[in-house]
Amino acid sequence: MTAALEVEVARRLGEFELDVAFTVESGLSVLFGPSGAGKTLTLALIAGLVRPDTGTIAINGQVVTDRARRIHVPTQKRRIGMVFQDGLLLPHRTVLDNVALAVRQASGRRARRAVARSWLEQVGAEGLVDRRPGSLSGGQRQRVALARGLAGNPAIVLLDEPLSALDLVVRRELRALIRGVIISTGVPALLVTHDIDEAEELGDTIIGYNDGKVTATRRVDRSARLGPSAAEHESTESA
Repeated sequence: MTAALEVEVARRLGEFELDVAFTVESGLSVLFGPSGAGKTLTLALIAGLVRPDTGTIAINGQVVTDRARRIHVPTQKRRIGMVFQDGLLLPHRTVLDNVALAVRQASGRRARRAVARSWLEQVGAEGLVDRRPGSLSGGQRQRVALARGLAGNPAIVLLDEPLSALDLVVRRELRALIRGVIISTGVPALLVTHDIDEAEELGDTIIGYNDGKVTATRRVDRSARLGPSAAEHESTESA
């Protein structure tokens, strides 16, 4: 089975040096570690926003970065969905149009909007379609950002600390939403966090980061965390 993501890269920025190698399979993987460990830089390399000094990156078996062979696929051609800490929604567009702009698999404004509306329904944001980002709460913005990240039929979704700016109650609610949507859609995801509770609650695999290195990789026992009935339900959704 082809891995969703294969990363083996090195990049120096000033005194900081990132040198990591890991693989992401199906489900939701988490890059966990302290601030400054290189997690966000890793996402930027995967997305093609930054080029490594050496190494390769492959998405679904397709090489998108290879410094030795001078391969660098542009960000917009990597089939990556991205969810940022602050959402980064376009302020002059409605919620519906923010999501519709990410749709690649449909042609025509009406078709793209129909796809966007279905994703907004999946994240519980169908009532926000005509609103503009400036009128949304932090949790609402992240729901819309998640819908946008998934609307373009991505090969993988990258989430850069999407919950860190939210209060605890909303954060817990959106943890369940993110995991539920990722598992139900079957789209592999890689999420960055420095919160161990968040990593344990969301992740199928946790990749530990510190000082620009991978320190450990482990699978999370979902059945122990969810209980037998919930684990069976989640297993059925991901089948």
